[in-house]
Amino acid sequence: MTNNPRQTDRLSTARAQAMSGMRVTLIGLLVSALLAAVKGITAVVGNSYALLADAVESALDIASGLIVWGGLRIARSPPDANHPYGHGKAEPLAAMLVAIILATAAAGIAIESVREIQAPSRSPAGFTLIVLVAVIVTKELMFRYLWAAGRRIHSTAVMTDAWHHRSDALTSVAAFVGIAVAWIGGPAYAAADAWAALFASAVIAYNAVRLFRPALAEVMDAAPDAGLVRQIVDAAIQVEGVDGLDRCTVRKTGLSYVADLHIIVDGAISVRAGHAIAHRVADRIRRTEPQVTDVMVHVEPDDPDRLARRMVNEPRGPRNHQDGGTRRD
Repeated sequence: MTNNPRQTDRLSTARAQAMSGMRVTLIGLLVSALLAAVKGITAVVGNSYALLADAVESALDIASGLIVWGGLRIARSPPDANHPYGHGKAEPLAAMLVAIILATAAAGIAIESVREIQAPSRSPAGFTLIVLVAVIVTKELMFRYLWAAGRRIHSTAVMTDAWHHRSDALTSVAAFVGIAVAWIGGPAYAAADAWAALFASAVIAYNAVRLFRPALAEVMDAAPDAGLVRQIVDAAIQVEGVDGLDRCTVRKTGLSYVADLHIIVDGAISVRAGHAIAHRVADRIRRTEPQVTDVMVHVEPDDPDRLARRMVNEPRGPRNHQDGGTRRD
């Protein structure tokens, strides 16, 4: 049985979350555009390859921000005939694309860094260090702002974009060190600027892998945090009339979660009574865990074998028939 009361309210909540994500992403875009311009001009005037690589990374922030913004815009669209389960997968797909862009940028910066190390140019100007201090502070603040917003609305794409800003801050730190060494050491240490850019490419590549994995897991409907499953199970078994759970699976879709439960009830009650219990279970779960927007409840009778394997306080994954697993009657 599928329970969908207050569907309009749930869709409105999801759209509001998407709009919030779009707003913070747009702010990140504007900041990235300003910093990319400042770093690019300073790099050319100040003769710093590390800062130029950092400017390229900031420019990629703009591209990734646009992708995240577009993914959230699609994800907030309501279900339609071709997408009856909504468009939530657009959000982790956007996160995956951002991670791929990061990896590509890392490869390009690494190649150019090696070339610069082999044939270093003159040392960078000292005023580039002042610019980098301002950049590092700004980017770290943007990371904290976007990360908090992403956690609040449960958006993988926004949190991925936040880490993009953190990686940009780290590349700026590397650029600062490299420029400082090259500036203080003179021509003999001119290659330090390029070594800093090479280190920055490694940081970017690491973050690309780190961000790609959770987005891929979400697209593949991987199980969420065990704590969320436990809370859903606890909420369900507290409903009067529920003798236990035979199954509980949860997956993330876009900015929210979908739960699928098999509850065990007295086999002698009427279909209407079982239906009412299922509704109460779905309502309680949504009240307890607001991020769970859809709850599907299947009602099963209290046969001895079901009661023997029921989930009480310890959530378990679905099992097969060979190990005494869940049946779908």
